[in-house]
Amino acid sequence: MKVGVLVSGSGTNLQALLDAQARGELAPAEIAVVISNQPGVPALARATAAGVPAEVVEHRGLERGAFEARLHDALARRGVEAVVLAGFMRVLTAEFVERYPLRIVNTHPSLLPAFPGLDAAAQAIAHGVKLSGVTIHFVDASLDGGPIIAQATVPVLDGDDARALHARIQREEHRLLPIVVRSLAAGQLSCQGRLVRGRAE
Repeated sequence: MKVGVLVSGSGTNLQALLDAQARGELAPAEIAVVISNQPGVPALARATAAGVPAEVVEHRGLERGAFEARLHDALARRGVEAVVLAGFMRVLTAEFVERYPLRIVNTHPSLLPAFPGLDAAAQAIAHGVKLSGVTIHFVDASLDGGPIIAQATVPVLDGDDARALHARIQREEHRLLPIVVRSLAAGQLSCQGRLVRGRAE
């Protein structure tokens, strides 16, 4: 299954996928293209270094529909069948999501439904929780609200700040995301309502 990875920044989750692919651990998924809505970000350099096509589809100056049309065209040119959001800082519309039903996944640094949106680790610290973690979920038109595929917990330690907690969460993200992408490509995931079944851990 050809996968498109959408990015907006540094690309550490992308790197986890690229590394898994280099080790032969992502098949039957294949990263066909990496697309950023921001030019010049490190994620694009990571893709290029791995020999994966990298493109920029800027959102600035475009209405959401026009931006998503260009995004879909770029994915379609590469034969993409599934999409991974790896630090992609745009909320996709229902119209875009419907083009890839249950074939768009996102990673979020909290145990959803707790702490959606930006700065999830800082939200967790401020709230005083004892456990945080990572959630990989199917994408719908809501903000971090799609059906949950897999989660992993991370303890919140005494003295943690948002940066320290987020670094530990990222280690779990990097472990779990390739597993989910491989499972999706292998047809091992199914979804009934909000209940996702399948081998993803």
